[in-house]
Amino acid sequence: MVEKDGCNSCLTAIRVLRVSLVDELEGRIDSLTEILVSREVFTRDDREDVLCQLGPRARVRKVLDILQCKGEEAAKIFLSISSHHQQETQAQSKEVNTEQPQSSDYKKVRQKHKDVLRRRSETMLFYNTRHGEKILFSEHYVNLLLVDGHQGLEIKRHEVLTFGQKRLSLQQKSTIHRKTTPSELFSSTNGKHPVKKVLVTGVAGIGKTIMVQKMLFDFGGNKDHLAFDFIIHMTFRDLNLINKPTNFRELVLRKNKHLAKELDNILANDSKLLIILDGFDEFIHYRSCDVDIFVTEPDEDAEVVEILGSLMQGELLPNASVMLTSRPTAINHIPVGCIDRFVLIAGFSLTEVQDFFLRYFQDSVLADQMFAIVSANELMLTLCYIPAFCYIVCCILKESKDLRGESPKTMTDIYVQYLVALIRSHTQSRVETFLQEQRAGGVQPLSDIVLKLGRLAFRKLMEHQTLFYSSDKDVAALEGCSLVSTFLDKTVAQEPGCTEEVYSFAHLTVQEFLAAVYCAVTDHPLPDSLQQAASPGEGTNSGHLDLFNRFLSGVLSERNASLLSRQLGLCYHKEKVDTHCQRLIREVTMLCDNGAHILNHLHCLFEQQDPSLALAVQPKMLRVNVSDETLSQMDYNAIKYFLNFTKGKISELDLTGTGVSCEALRDIQHLLLRCESLWLGENNLNMDTVQVIADVLQESDSITHLGIGWSNLGDDELLALSNAIRIKKKLQELWMEGNRVSSRGLLSLCDLTPDPLKKVVAIWNDLTDTEPESWCSKESITVNFTDDEMWEAWGQWVFKRCEVSSNEKLVMVLHKVCNVSAHCLEAQWAKTFYKQLSQLIKHRIESCTEEDVCKKLQKFESILNL
Repeated sequence: MVEKDGCNSCLTAIRVLRVSLVDELEGRIDSLTEILVSREVFTRDDREDVLCQLGPRARVRKVLDILQCKGEEAAKIFLSISSHHQQETQAQSKEVNTEQPQSSDYKKVRQKHKDVLRRRSETMLFYNTRHGEKILFSEHYVNLLLVDGHQGLEIKRHEVLTFGQKRLSLQQKSTIHRKTTPSELFSSTNGKHPVKKVLVTGVAGIGKTIMVQKMLFDFGGNKDHLAFDFIIHMTFRDLNLINKPTNFRELVLRKNKHLAKELDNILANDSKLLIILDGFDEFIHYRSCDVDIFVTEPDEDAEVVEILGSLMQGELLPNASVMLTSRPTAINHIPVGCIDRFVLIAGFSLTEVQDFFLRYFQDSVLADQMFAIVSANELMLTLCYIPAFCYIVCCILKESKDLRGESPKTMTDIYVQYLVALIRSHTQSRVETFLQEQRAGGVQPLSDIVLKLGRLAFRKLMEHQTLFYSSDKDVAALEGCSLVSTFLDKTVAQEPGCTEEVYSFAHLTVQEFLAAVYCAVTDHPLPDSLQQAASPGEGTNSGHLDLFNRFLSGVLSERNASLLSRQLGLCYHKEKVDTHCQRLIREVTMLCDNGAHILNHLHCLFEQQDPSLALAVQPKMLRVNVSDETLSQMDYNAIKYFLNFTKGKISELDLTGTGVSCEALRDIQHLLLRCESLWLGENNLNMDTVQVIADVLQESDSITHLGIGWSNLGDDELLALSNAIRIKKKLQELWMEGNRVSSRGLLSLCDLTPDPLKKVVAIWNDLTDTEPESWCSKESITVNFTDDEMWEAWGQWVFKRCEVSSNEKLVMVLHKVCNVSAHCLEAQWAKTFYKQLSQLIKHRIESCTEEDVCKKLQKFESILNL
């Protein structure tokens, strides 16, 4: 029996210390197991069970599992043995270290390696650096904002589109998120548990690779803050080229042959080794790294994915430090149980944006002038927090002399100007050569080059590919194009006996933009719909083509079509422009009528900047559903743009689960006054935000339905709303399920029922102390499920949301709606609803690829099947 005696229980200590015990004991678990057998704590069968496990860490875990079954006395003996054994091991280690100091050859190789890394990292070879041009890293590096934590292990919709809102949230919560620097990544946050495995995440273009280069640059320059003897840097772009079994030693020597003579000593002294694995999201096997077949020796041949999985999980070189970088879209597939620290790159702060401008323009007066232009444009300033975007904006400012006259209003405007600016810059910088080639017929028209790049971008975007190899036929078609290096970054990946060139666009959004240009100006048919269907578990749509569709709409607008035609000779078919506009009007009208998710269509409308299109949308009912997605300022701009052109009442505005804030609601308050039904549930509504809602209730002659369920509201917030309802007395239905309201709060609504409030839904609140009959009309206030049409409609609405939700969102909804007692399931609608829900969960489990999410879904499946 396990003792329940609190803190002094050895079994409890083993459970609490399990993670650290795995770290501490992996190097000596075999000898410890033998001691346990000799002391008769373990049987021979126990030893066999332990030895059958793959890898030393797995063997430690098995020992700890067996001890839990053996009881308190066995656990006590184990802790005593392991403590004594550790002291002996440390003493032996000190003796060895005293007897074997680092050799002079080791020190020479270490310095040579630092010199090599310094040389490799001293220049910035990224974005559109011209041939032969050197941009010194030391002169152009700008500090990045790093914070502890991550964005959540969930599938993201278009990460760049939501980044601005998340970054503002990080700034507001700076007291919660601890800022850090590259030099502190492997420093223990609590001074106790060692940090060996670090995961660095951030959206495309945020500076992950630049941060890696900063670490290599500092290490090569003998900066003392990186307390390692060696850093081995590998990119997943290179690792993708290996298609046969290899070993870790060979992986190291592929680009570091100068380490060959001392590599045995380097690997033996792995506590002084840092391995950086850059670009996990680009790894072709990124879904398979949570391996259960381990490699434990550097010379052991295996598939690349098995070697890297073993390295991440500490089975290979367990004392080495490992840093992994990835975009958020891929981190579901990282075995996060082995990660000691999560770090998020939050891009630039406003000060760093100004510093970037100064370093880019190399003139303080000019930099200040350019920054002033950007500061006056909310869209451009928001984008500048992402380093890659900041570069794009600076490039436009440098080449566009008339930007002061017409500042870009949309994302497409920015990228059209970027395209024109880059081509202008690179053709002017080599104007004589370019004109000679053109006269000799050796250079292709600019429009042909752009279309070839666009075809590559479009085809690979449809295939979800961001890396292209020289063996690819679409890449081969670009051979001889003089401007390819302007838009494509090239890295050379070397394999024994062959060299492969790997290409990618300077930024994911550049690929999406050029793909849209290709689709707009060629005979390629337009996509069937502006919103693609999703795979099970991805939600309404994966967001994969959201920005592509927005760019497509913007490129097909009259002003951008004219500019591209005039500057680059890209001609449009008027029929295609008309077809797109008519379809946009038709689809927005349909979505307004049926209340389906509309946000990306509103962005497409916004990119057009054509008031006549917004005015042409004439739905029978104006229902705007932008629910279940954290809204950024760009999202609110698109919503306001559309609704400001509409007239009369807004039948429904659904802001459920959008992360609304007091400031955001104030900004659209004039629109809220026109709403008949306003849904604000699943948002954390504090008193300041509730006051905005109260102001709307006091002023609006339109609002009749209000939803504020699951919004953390208490009695004080409800009292503020009830006082506001009394002013106009227009509200007829109040849905406030899943909050913290007690009978005291609900009492404030008694004089408002049944007129004007015909219905108040207050289930899942803190109402256990008093029966509703004692203080208000039972017909108007509902605190339990009933068998009527209202709940049937509610069930249909919830199920519809579940069907289009991602698996992570579905789990959140299930936490709320599965909290029901048996007697509530007697109603026919409830039986139907929960049966449908159970079938949906079963279907999602079958297609779910994330183990942790799958377990949560299985838990709810078992609850509903009881």
